[in-house]
Amino acid sequence: MKVQRENRITIDPVTRLEGHGKIDIFMDDEGNVKNAYLQVPELRGFERFCIGRLVEDLPRITSNICGVCSPAHHLASAKAVDSLLGIRPPVAAHKLRELMHNGYIIADHILNFYFLGGPDFLVGINRKPSERNVMGVLKKYGMEVGRKVIEHRAYGQKIVEIVGGKSVHPVTGIPGGLSKPMSKAQRDEIEKMARSCIDFAEFTLRLYDEVILQNADNQSLLSDKDFEIRAYDVGLVDSDGNMNLYDGNIRISGPDGSTYATIKADEYFDHISEKVMEWSYVKFPYIRRIGWKGLTEAPENGMVRVGPLARMNVTKGMATPKAQEEYKRLTKNFKSKPINNIFAYHWARLIELMYSSERVLELSLDKDITSNEVRKIVKEPDLREGFGIVEAARGTLVHWYKPTKDALVEAVDFIPPTTSNNPAMNISIRKAASKAIRKGQVDEDSLNMVEVAMRTYDPCMACASHIFGESKYEIRLFDHQARIKRKLFT
Repeated sequence: MKVQRENRITIDPVTRLEGHGKIDIFMDDEGNVKNAYLQVPELRGFERFCIGRLVEDLPRITSNICGVCSPAHHLASAKAVDSLLGIRPPVAAHKLRELMHNGYIIADHILNFYFLGGPDFLVGINRKPSERNVMGVLKKYGMEVGRKVIEHRAYGQKIVEIVGGKSVHPVTGIPGGLSKPMSKAQRDEIEKMARSCIDFAEFTLRLYDEVILQNADNQSLLSDKDFEIRAYDVGLVDSDGNMNLYDGNIRISGPDGSTYATIKADEYFDHISEKVMEWSYVKFPYIRRIGWKGLTEAPENGMVRVGPLARMNVTKGMATPKAQEEYKRLTKNFKSKPINNIFAYHWARLIELMYSSERVLELSLDKDITSNEVRKIVKEPDLREGFGIVEAARGTLVHWYKPTKDALVEAVDFIPPTTSNNPAMNISIRKAASKAIRKGQVDEDSLNMVEVAMRTYDPCMACASHIFGESKYEIRLFDHQARIKRKLFT
């Protein structure tokens, strides 16, 4: 629903994303956009649920943070518990976890392109909102395409189920590895699904080429300076500098494309901090040394960006052949890195769909993948702070745990990717609103671009809405003339 009041437009709720959010656009006296904000009014507070629990319970608890991102939380949590206990899982467990993670990426990226953000382009940005959805995609491209979409998203979820025990909220990640190995029959099934997913990724990339790269209106968005954001990009890379979605070092690149830092997981908070704003339950991460300067772009401000586009910016390349070829097409199209246009997120996401499909095939053919050695047990662990980091579909996901001497949870912090992208999303919304509204004149089609811009990030408010430490709530009591008579704090 879009509601216009004097000097204010509210979009509530924002559609085709996970969780709940609204956008408030404020105009000056001349009717031009003064500012715009993405507000997340829901508070879930999962950190508080974890305090006092056994650290070994956290992978099962945090898997329930989100129904879409649950495998990423499950694995980040399992890695954090391994780190906390000083355990390194066996090779087979590491590869099985990575296999599960890439299955989740396949399912999630298909979800975004065909159900959430992609329909804006697949159906047409200027079409009615009621048409820009998966039903509109089916109407335009036919039921056979719809069948392929559903089939291959189900393949991704099936891969998660085989390794994780459940397709949603997996349970097999435990301290030191996994609770069960994978059978040869399951391996054969995954190989077959992976080969089909590679074919489907090729089909989807061709569709992207046809609908966006060969369409003048859509292609023009990829070169529109009004939709560029300068930020510090963050993502995992392997020892060769290539993208890795499950493990590796964290690379931070500056707004000029140079490497700002390459760090290990336990160095994360040495470089990145979080700002709390009173109008949102989602925090605002930034580079410590640069500092927080409000909702302004880098390099003056230390705001960060994560997700598929950020991963393309920090990586040297892709570690699988077909994804690498598409990565070269992407970088050639933009001529140089960093790529700052937010609409390139969709292209980057489909390159990762290809990468994850190829990586699942590689892992399914690995000789270690059906080994029965899937857990290492440490009888007297050396307890320490635990860090677990993976690249979720939406970007870098951080879990940090502090244990008591009895291996209970004393403190927890989650930094989901939507939290990291919060500053960039707010700036993108402001830019899109400024482009859509001039001198108080606004129409439905132009205003829709505000939501289109936000959806490029594929935000998940359910993951992002958390608190660290104690929370304080303010209750305001108003009289009949809307004057504040009393404030209460809880």
